[in-house]
Amino acid sequence: MVEKIVELTGTSTSSIEDAVELAISRASVTIAGIREATVMQATAQIENGKICGWKVTVKVRFAIQDQVHE
Repeated sequence: MVEKIVELTGTSTSSIEDAVELAISRASVTIAGIREATVMQATAQIENGKICGWKVTVKVRFAIQDQVHE
């Protein structure tokens, strides 16, 4: 099996989990078979001294599909 890893960024005004979910759900529209995700970084967005959102960097791993070439 050969796998590929791509890096994604997701944002949310409510939680880190929602930011990760958004990144994965958007990527799964064009990437089939996402097997796992690793949160590499989570950043709190600050406005007027308060957390107003979250930005995450996620690496997702998926299998490259085998295709027979003639």
